[in-house]
Amino acid sequence: MRLQHILIPAALCSLVAASAYSEETDRYRLEKSADGYVRMDTQTGAMSICEERSGQLVCKMAADERAAYQDEIDRLDNSVKALDARVAKLENSLSSRLESQLPSEEDFNKTMGYMERFFRTFKDIVKDMDKEDGDGGAKLNQKT
Repeated sequence: MRLQHILIPAALCSLVAASAYSEETDRYRLEKSADGYVRMDTQTGAMSICEERSGQLVCKMAADERAAYQDEIDRLDNSVKALDARVAKLENSLSSRLESQLPSEEDFNKTMGYMERFFRTFKDIVKDMDKEDGDGGAKLNQKT
């Protein structure tokens, strides 16, 4: 019984590994050319030129594909630089505008002093009006 617990998972692991290996070996296709070999990635379509050196197969990306990759890399690099410059410009202009529009601590305290005086004066006026009317609230309610 214990042997089955060991053999069954081992067999499953070997099947998974074999299928993964099979996928990798089927992914690339080599074709003989005049200068060596051409390797094609069947999943992406990328082509590489391969030649045999010292008993090993050395592959390089095809020149037109390399140029296309380099063009795309350059385009993306320029786009990133432009975005970085734009973000820096926006951050600098936004922070400078916000800083220039915010009052200083002294201005803020001065304004709060004005507001406090205004509300105290207003409160005193309302108290005085209530004293003059005597029972102003009751009279107001009786009229309605």
